[in-house]
Amino acid sequence: MKVLALSGGVGGARLLDGLYELSPSMTAVVNTGDDFVHCGLSVCPDLDTVMYTLSGLADETRGWGLKDETFGALEQIRAFGGPDWFALGDRDLATHLLRTDAMRRGESLSAVTSRLCGALGITARIVPMSDEPCPTLVDTVGEGTLSFQHWLVRRRGEPEVQAIRFEHRPPPAPGLLRAIEGADVVIIGPSNPYVSIDPILRLEGVRQALQEKVVVAVSPIVGGRAIKGPLATMIPQLAGVPASADAIARHYGSLLSGMVVEHGDSVTGLPVLATETIMKSRNERVALAQRVLAFAAERLR
Repeated sequence: MKVLALSGGVGGARLLDGLYELSPSMTAVVNTGDDFVHCGLSVCPDLDTVMYTLSGLADETRGWGLKDETFGALEQIRAFGGPDWFALGDRDLATHLLRTDAMRRGESLSAVTSRLCGALGITARIVPMSDEPCPTLVDTVGEGTLSFQHWLVRRRGEPEVQAIRFEHRPPPAPGLLRAIEGADVVIIGPSNPYVSIDPILRLEGVRQALQEKVVVAVSPIVGGRAIKGPLATMIPQLAGVPASADAIARHYGSLLSGMVVEHGDSVTGLPVLATETIMKSRNERVALAQRVLAFAAERLR
């Protein structure tokens, strides 16, 4: 079974890790709306989280960056009075330096991502959603429009959200639509739909291609709460309903063929698999991925 997954954030990367164990040749389409330039470097948080997680290098406690990381460069930036609100680790800097240098020399984001993943031994195909910028913007109450990282990291997601917007609508990355067409099933990870998955879905031709596929989403909301991140407060602010798995299903609408939710949660109008969705260990990631793929395979019949 050919598996394609849409991913963003830590939860999405962790499910990808389980899927990768079961399907090493899978394709992962990763959100790049979070990407930004910091201290002159091209930083791709979701791509890097996927790359570090699948290579076994991620810091599982923090949920971002590399394990056993040091922050000497950040300390010196702080000493110089520079922007220290976004924590770049010393070894993590190597990723951003090489990416920035390659892209300045004309290499595409897709190409440099493939090269970096290959250097870390990742056999899955990791595809940025687009090779061109597509910044996510957050319209807030009281503080105007903020870039996504400014809102999430610098302001810790505190300003109330009025709307999520995207500055550009670039074309999908080369081969992305063909990858969707060649997939048997598409898995949407337990990612924030507004800022991790919607940027992918709004690219030209993507939603239309997905309408022809079996698409199964894993709910990022468990018992009315988000496992990580600001989603539980964003849903009432943006959709006017309480945070729930059903709110996630309604957001995706007719795109879904089924949904995987935590025991005790419910969704109306869709085939549902209720199971354990919280991934505290790698074994739990693989076990959940196995159940998700089996559920998706049933939708193929």
